[in-house]
Amino acid sequence: MTTAPSGLVDAARGALVRGDLEATNRAAAAMVAASPGDAEGHFLLGVAEAGVGRIKAGIGHIERAVTLDPRGEYLAHLAKFYCLVRRDRDAANALRRAEAAPPADALGRDTMGCVFARLGDHAAALPHFAEAVRLRPDIAEYRYNEAVTLNFLGRVDEAEAAIEALLAQAPGHARAHHLLAGLRRQSAERNHVARLGQARARARGGRDRLLLGYALAKELEDIGEYDHALDTLCEANAEHRRNLPYAFERDAAIFDAIEESWPMLRDAAPTAPSKASPIFVIGMPRTGTTLVDRILGSHPEVESAGELQAMPLAVKRAAATNSATVMDPETIRAATGADMAAVGRDYLERARHHLRGGAARFTDKFPGNFHYAGFIARALPEARIVCLRRHPMDTVLSNFRNLFAVGSRYYDYSYDLLDIAAYYARFDRLMAFWREALPGRVLELRYEDLVADQEGQTRRLLEHCGLGWSETCLEFHSNAAPVSTPSAAQVRRPIYADSVARWKRHGEVLGPVARFFEQTGIAID
Repeated sequence: MTTAPSGLVDAARGALVRGDLEATNRAAAAMVAASPGDAEGHFLLGVAEAGVGRIKAGIGHIERAVTLDPRGEYLAHLAKFYCLVRRDRDAANALRRAEAAPPADALGRDTMGCVFARLGDHAAALPHFAEAVRLRPDIAEYRYNEAVTLNFLGRVDEAEAAIEALLAQAPGHARAHHLLAGLRRQSAERNHVARLGQARARARGGRDRLLLGYALAKELEDIGEYDHALDTLCEANAEHRRNLPYAFERDAAIFDAIEESWPMLRDAAPTAPSKASPIFVIGMPRTGTTLVDRILGSHPEVESAGELQAMPLAVKRAAATNSATVMDPETIRAATGADMAAVGRDYLERARHHLRGGAARFTDKFPGNFHYAGFIARALPEARIVCLRRHPMDTVLSNFRNLFAVGSRYYDYSYDLLDIAAYYARFDRLMAFWREALPGRVLELRYEDLVADQEGQTRRLLEHCGLGWSETCLEFHSNAAPVSTPSAAQVRRPIYADSVARWKRHGEVLGPVARFFEQTGIAID
């Protein structure tokens, strides 16, 4: 291994610290030109390339750096970029190697934590985030990552302390305020309403205002100011929706493609299909999918793998389409001609890297897999599918009240009540389609029924999944496994009825939604 001049190294590292990727690229390229066997040059060039979107080129350079010098810093970043291109197996392997000699710097440790979290191993992520904070307590994002992970692990008091420490340094940190509001149910005696109002008034960025609006609305509802909460939410969502290039027709085209492609998918005979029987928990978001996943994950024979993208990615790979999105009409149509057994094997391989225990079965609770029920049924004939259903009006309100991944175009429908209603109507139609196309394969479980009859519905659920009875499923709130969804606080409580018929508090605001459902034949009585 050769070494580039120290001046070039200092210039490249300095530019990287400043966030000047163009200057990093220039200096690192000069390093590689001067010394083609210099690991540091390849590493810095790889980080710069990946930072401007040329991820595959960046991976190539960092792989070269690791070959020359397998230090922890290089392996941590390599794992990160493998994750970005969905190479989870390679990411897990790189992490294992990095664990033997972890990076000495805070950025490297934070990077390792982020990759572990991306792979669903939050317990393994926490020590790296904690070390990053110890090394650089002045970096707000390191504190934020630690707080998120503490919350996922159920260590709520520690998460709260970490967020307050962050906000003491960065009072306007919108994501921290949003996280803090969701840690627990606030009370009239203990809340952050005044501070949130002040922070939102000062915020200028659109995303910050959105996050702070959601946080404020959540806490206002917690303390019983229901109308004020919904008014705040409507204002925040309307402001954000005005800047989105969204039209429901985009989603309608996907639903159309799924239904139109079914005959070809139905008739495609898989070769040597897998006997594996994962359990898919599907449905509209915020309808009880996390609750059911928690119930199933409390069974001694079942492990929760979390919300996987494994099926969408396996279908995308089988389709071999060049579109930028994972799910689109072109991809759905192209994938129907693929070997479904190969799709099943690809899915299982991707899922494997998110499993930690030795349970015989696992759950995948990505709600959006309702789009893929046909692929699941054909690719994994022994898989069990459970679809959560919730009252249409509560489904609309809960989607409107929850802030999903802001950067994901998949959730663009969720910022407008009538957009959500239109989306729900197509979801409802698709579930009726699957009911007829896949008789007996999908158990439709009503959230309200589960709340009213926990044991009876749990027995029904376990029977459908081919599982014997276990009393532990009734004690799901005692399950110590991490929860990495917005329902983390709720599923650590016993079943409660607070969320049933919540929409009736807001009948006037939701009036247009009720009329839309009436016109489309969806009962709300």
